[in-house]
Parts: sequence; structure tokens; C-alpha cells
Amino acid sequence: MYFQYQHLFQKKSIWHFLIALIVVLLFSCKDRLENKDDAPVISNKPTTKITPKKKELNGGLYFPKGFHATVVVDSIGPSRHIAVNTNGDIYAKLREPNGTKGNMALRDTTGNGAADIIQRFGEYPNDGTFATEMRIHNGYLYFSSEQVIYRQKLTPNQLIPEGKPEVVLTDYFPKRWHNAKSLAFDKKGNMFVTFSAPTNACEDPNSVGQIKGMNPCPGLEVLGSIWKFDENKLNQSQQDGELYATGVRSMVAISWNEMDNSLYGLQHGRDYLHNHAPQYFSKWDQAVLPAEEFMKIEEGDNFGWPYSYYDHFKNKKLIAPEYGGDGKKEAKDYKNPIMGLPAHFAPNDLLFYKGDAFPERYKNGAFIAFHGSMNRTPYPQAGYIVAFIPFSNGKPTGTWEVFADGFAGVDTIISMPDAKYRPMGLAEGADGSLYISESKQGKIWRVQFNGDKETFGTEQLSEMESRKSKSYLKTPKKLKNNLNKT
Repeated sequence: MYFQYQHLFQKKSIWHFLIALIVVLLFSCKDRLENKDDAPVISNKPTTKITPKKKELNGGLYFPKGFHATVVVDSIGPSRHIAVNTNGDIYAKLREPNGTKGNMALRDTTGNGAADIIQRFGEYPNDGTFATEMRIHNGYLYFSSEQVIYRQKLTPNQLIPEGKPEVVLTDYFPKRWHNAKSLAFDKKGNMFVTFSAPTNACEDPNSVGQIKGMNPCPGLEVLGSIWKFDENKLNQSQQDGELYATGVRSMVAISWNEMDNSLYGLQHGRDYLHNHAPQYFSKWDQAVLPAEEFMKIEEGDNFGWPYSYYDHFKNKKLIAPEYGGDGKKEAKDYKNPIMGLPAHFAPNDLLFYKGDAFPERYKNGAFIAFHGSMNRTPYPQAGYIVAFIPFSNGKPTGTWEVFADGFAGVDTIISMPDAKYRPMGLAEGADGSLYISESKQGKIWRVQFNGDKETFGTEQLSEMESRKSKSYLKTPKKLKNNLNKT
């Protein structure tokens, strides 16, 4: 059963709720320093364009044979999600914590695939580096800062939207960790918004010894959930929406699947199993657990955060150690994901492919941008790819596949700064091209297929499957792959 936001603010409970929530937010400051799966990298140095010394094949990326990539732009500065209009214009959300003009528009007027018009815009205040969304829907360009969701009407053949952005939704809670506002739209006028939790496991700041979780976790329905709003109503706050699903720690990748008219998303799994309960979990356990959860999200769902986590080796949801778990006790009261994915890969965008330009097996399947980990020490960091999962009748038909690799630029990623790029955004062009962005310097690739669709299959896929032997994709060996071993 779900309930309206305003129920949380009944006179008898408002002060208890706000005090508890403030405790959560304050404790999240500690978590913000520790939990670095999707941490922003902030530099005081000005962003400059980087011109490659020589032209790299596919812009430095690897794909199944038959695919090729064109570099649309080498660097627009640190950015998050992207959107592509029907005429090929590209819009990107910049990671700008201050000032205005937090969006970027790009256009190719020569037909060579590279953007030759690159223009910043956005008459609204930037408010943090977790500003994420950029999406085109029903003739509007929707985008989000950390605290506000905006939209602007697009005019045919005009690159920059006219007029000032309209405010669709404002989040009035204080800025916090995991403060991305990702969006999805159904076919009935509804807009779904992620309100991620600011802590790792709703830790009790008064814990002595082993870290304990607050029970119940205060504000879970507000800041550990997904909410539904009227996409055409302006100047909304969270209390104008409806709670759609809860028990979701942090979700940046969310998308509506038109094949089964359902909402899907990928959760960033919790961290620090060893740090919080070393008697039950080793540093290796902490590196390979828990799963990033691929979820089919239906109204009223509870996915169990922070009380549980998903173990993709056991294919079970287990009780979190902060709530009495020991790595074995099963949690049976929560909805399971449709698929468990490798730990700490940091899924940051999800796209269901609708086009016909790629081989048939890609039709209606899911592309996932894995931003890459930062906290698998003492084991190599992992992720840093775009993966693909075939779908049929609303269900994955197999395991995850490596679709695009080469972002890291190194064989062993000891720490995140070693990686050259971090995959971040996905968008589909009107011609079926796939656009990929990365967050470190703002490079964008356009991926097309020029091979033989009829013969595409096992040979091409097996070559990419062999890339799973890379240290940033395989499950590490406890002793052999420990980078700190003596």
C-alpha cells in the first residue's frame, strides 16, 4: 500500500519526522565521504577541450564486429545524461555547481558526424554536480538540477529552446548525497521521479562497535523511493505526487519500457559490508557484493533497502548486517530484482532499444551505461562499459553482454582517476543510432551498424564475451587479485 506525501506531515508527526530525517541527513555527511561509487570529481581547474594527437578507431572504443563509432564531440566538460532530437540535435546536462547555463546543445551542419555548433544555454540556477537528467518528451526538453526539474518547449529546427525554463517540480529538502533527479514518462501523462536515499544503510549515528541501522528508517518513503507526478502540472512539490515504490537506495538509471508498458530501473547497491560487519564479511565480500539490482517497478513495490540486499551469487535477498543479518539469513518480505548485476558497477543510464538499424537481437533489449566503481579496494575497480541485455516479453533472456568497451584506457583500474572515461548517458537517434556520453570530460560517441544483420551472431558476440577476462569485468580471485597482497 502506498500513501500520499502529505500523510507524513500530519500535525502530530511533523516534528518527530523532521528531527529524525535531519539526523539521517547529518549522518549522510560521513557516508558522503565514504561512499564513492558515484561520487562527483570536482576540480578548480578550468575545463579545456582535449584534441587527440591522432584519430582513434571508433574513438578508442571496442564493439562487436559490424558496429562503428564516430566522435560527435571530444569534450564539452563534465556532464551527465544526454538526449537526441529527431533532427539529430544533441542536448547534454552539464555538471555545473554554480552560475547559470547548465545545459549544452550540439548540432552537426556538415553531415560528417561531428558537432560544429556547440552552445551553452539554460537560464536557471545551477545547484550541484548531481544535476543529471536530459530528456525529450512530447515536444518538451526536460532537464533536472539537483533540486529542480525544468522543461522548455522545443521549436522545430531551432537548436536552443525559446523562453525561460518552466519549473515542473521542486525538491524542498536540503541538498544531499545521491541527489539526482532522473525521470521516466509513461503513455498516460505521468512522470516518474527518483528520490534517492542520502545514506549507505540508514546507519544509526549512535552505534557503538558494529554499525546498526535505524529501525524504522526515518523518511524512507520520501528519500528512498520513486514518486509519480502529473507531467503537465507546473510548480509541483513532492507532496503533489504519489508514492509509487519504496525501498530503493539510489537510482540514476530509470526508463519506461513501451513493450510491456512498465517502469524499469537499476539500483546502486549498498556498500561497506566488511567495514560495517567484519565478523561476517571479508574485504573480498565487500568488493563483489551486493548486486546492482535491475528492477521491474510496479505500483506499491518495496525492494527492501536498507533492511536487505541482493546476493547475485545466491540469487537471494538477504538481511542487511545493520539489521541482524550475517550473510546467510534470507529476507523474504521484499520484491526481488529481475536480474542481479555485478557489484559497484554503478549503472547510471538505461535505454530500451526501439530502432531497426541494429541486428534483430538488439530490438527491445536493454543498454546499460556502467559508470564504474570507486570502492572495491584492495581489488581492481570495475565496470566502465556499456552493456547489453537481450529481452523478451518483459524479461531478460540471458546474461549481460559487453557492448562497448575501452572507456577505461587501462587494463587494471587501481582507482577511479586511472580510468580515461566513465560511461554515463545513453540516447537513441531517429535513425536508430546509439549515442553514448561519458562524465569526466564530456566526450560523446555515435554508434552505428554497417555490417551484415543476417550473419551477425555467435562469432561477434563471443569476441566481446572474451573481454570479460579483463580485471575490471571479471570476479576477482580472493588472493591472486588482491592489489595489496605482500
